[in-house]
Amino acid sequence: MGREEIVMVCCSDIAGQLRGKGFPAKLLAGRLNRGVGWTPTNIMITAHGSPSDSPWGPFGDLVLLPDMDTHTRVDFADDSAIEQFVLADICELDGSPWACCPRDFLKRGLAALEAEFGLTLKGAFEHEFHLDTVEERANAPYNLDAFRRQDGFAENFLWALAEAGVEADTFMPEFGPGQYEVTVAPLTGLGIADRAIITREMARATAHRRGGRASFTPILRPDAVGNGVHVHLSLQDAAGKPVMHDAAREAALSATAGSFAAGMLEALPALVALTAASTISYLRLTPNRWSAAYNNLGLADREAAIRICPVFETTGAPAAEQLHLEFRAADAAASPYLLLGGLVWAGIDGLRRALPAPPITTADPARMSADERAALGLERLPLSLAGALDALAWHGPLKAAMGDPLHQAYLAHKRFEAAEMAPLDDAAQCERYRLSY
Repeated sequence: MGREEIVMVCCSDIAGQLRGKGFPAKLLAGRLNRGVGWTPTNIMITAHGSPSDSPWGPFGDLVLLPDMDTHTRVDFADDSAIEQFVLADICELDGSPWACCPRDFLKRGLAALEAEFGLTLKGAFEHEFHLDTVEERANAPYNLDAFRRQDGFAENFLWALAEAGVEADTFMPEFGPGQYEVTVAPLTGLGIADRAIITREMARATAHRRGGRASFTPILRPDAVGNGVHVHLSLQDAAGKPVMHDAAREAALSATAGSFAAGMLEALPALVALTAASTISYLRLTPNRWSAAYNNLGLADREAAIRICPVFETTGAPAAEQLHLEFRAADAAASPYLLLGGLVWAGIDGLRRALPAPPITTADPARMSADERAALGLERLPLSLAGALDALAWHGPLKAAMGDPLHQAYLAHKRFEAAEMAPLDDAAQCERYRLSY
């Protein structure tokens, strides 16, 4: 039987879902400038497939313009369809950026960081996910047996990543049920988020072809360990020289790095509406789950919202090249563009105001007294998506960075999703999100 190779041009939407249109791959070259038609209301589809209230209704036309730097083509050579897609910007018909395009939100933030401060962002997303073909066992965390029982998934997955142009760093069994973690080599700029999307899709594509499913749901069930997205990031000058390190300062964190971190932490109660974007995300953002519960900067603390990552003397690399931050209050319910864009814009706000570096916590904020937390400026993160959305609604810098159309669309979309989930108990919500992500 004959076959026609197909490519899909996709955008990452408010729900962090990849949606788009497919067409014969032989027509791709002719679509680079023309793109494919799109509808504004499509961005209001929730993770569960429900259309939330849309300011556009049935009106309006847009275009998805593919970025060939993201062209991904993987032939699994198993008689399945070739996996092929291209990530795109959502644009007006004249090619200008659409006000609600998540990818443009990040692009604008990166451009502002460079224009105002001469800085570029280097980083990578670290992903955790659940593989449903692996039997749950009590002794599985970090266990060689758990590594063995994923069978050939890891070999197929890392091969697919390489075919997709993604350099894998590590793969390991994690603490949770059927949970695995993948890390990839860092990139600079927009590619950080592009690569995060490609990594997730290669995991899903690999699991699908092996008769299973990889789910990046924020938490598999209420009593489980969650699937986090940890964003490793550092700042560089225009010449690519790291600017995070200053041996004379506390924890060797430079004033620039301190201001950037302070901006993120000050915005965090609102920022988590973008980075932990599901109702069940807040089951994970609680004390003693190795996630984040307070807006703190910690050294070697995997429950800090932002962790100062260690410098390994064994590598022989200079400390200035290694020192970076890890943002931990995020999961894969968030679009990588909105997640990373929110971090960049919050960091820019800290740089603009030259905020002093936050105090570095050396103890668990959950075990501190209220007075001790207040003295350090620590605040409990919102307990629900609804609470985070209320904080985002009133946060001036993030609202300005998003622009009114995207800000209002995001709030409407996520408030609809929260209302849709409200009648369900935690376990039922977890199951819905497991199937969506």
